[in-house]
Amino acid sequence: MARIGFVGLGRMGAHMARNLLKAGHEVVVFDIVPAAVDAVVASGGKAAFSSAAAAQDADVVITMLPAGEQVRDAWLGQGGLAKASRADALLMDCSTIDVATARDVAAAAGRPFLDAPVSGGVGGAEAGTLTFMVGGEADAVERARPILGAMGKTIVHCGPAGAGQVAKLCNNMMLAATMAVTSEAFVMAERLGLPAQALYDVCSKSTAMSWALNNSCPVPGPVPTSAANRDFAPGFTAALMRKDLGLAQQAAKDAGVDAKVGALALALFDRFVESGGGGKDFSGIITMIREGKAS
Repeated sequence: MARIGFVGLGRMGAHMARNLLKAGHEVVVFDIVPAAVDAVVASGGKAAFSSAAAAQDADVVITMLPAGEQVRDAWLGQGGLAKASRADALLMDCSTIDVATARDVAAAAGRPFLDAPVSGGVGGAEAGTLTFMVGGEADAVERARPILGAMGKTIVHCGPAGAGQVAKLCNNMMLAATMAVTSEAFVMAERLGLPAQALYDVCSKSTAMSWALNNSCPVPGPVPTSAANRDFAPGFTAALMRKDLGLAQQAAKDAGVDAKVGALALALFDRFVESGGGGKDFSGIITMIREGKAS
């Protein structure tokens, strides 16, 4: 079993750290919120007084942080993770951040470094069924598989440093656009007298089938586990979706791609978040569409 330093115990990171503990690993944790540390310690983790202390003597060091600036600072700045970690340690960041920062941190780390953002939301983090999209050297990815396998079900090596972030941003751009048009379809059906269950029964088994529909159906009833049945209590918040869509638009611009549909999805989620929906599940965007506030 490995000794793992884990920094960043938010709604995703805390579950991921607990799954590492369940797999028998020794996990030393740090977060700027003491209560978050205490909660994982109660599950068997060990507390560190700083991010650098969490990295010392660790075989593997993992971060799960909100944005690129925090990732850069944690690894290369005041957080001191790169300097504090052992020369033979495997380093990985599971945050969703901009591609440029992921590549910069990997280049400056001085040892194998993986960007390994996740898909699956809080439910996937808790259940240990996340999908990891991994960028980095092939041998480092193979070293990481037993660790990632304790937290997720699917591990895809996407290519060199930064490739994991590219895959995540493309994925979420497609997911956001799919959820927006799925929501429009359910509102249209509702106004024209077609029951939501009938629309779901048709579309979930025909050419409109999608992950968004079959797992996060934006109306209550057809998918009992969807957030729509819980007043859109989040698995993945609209605010995080907006963040990822902004990163996707920047990546598209850098690549010379005019991602018009992605830009429209960003505009819709901007409006939803600005109207107070940021803390709701991203599927809650149907409420804005139903109220006719999408334009």
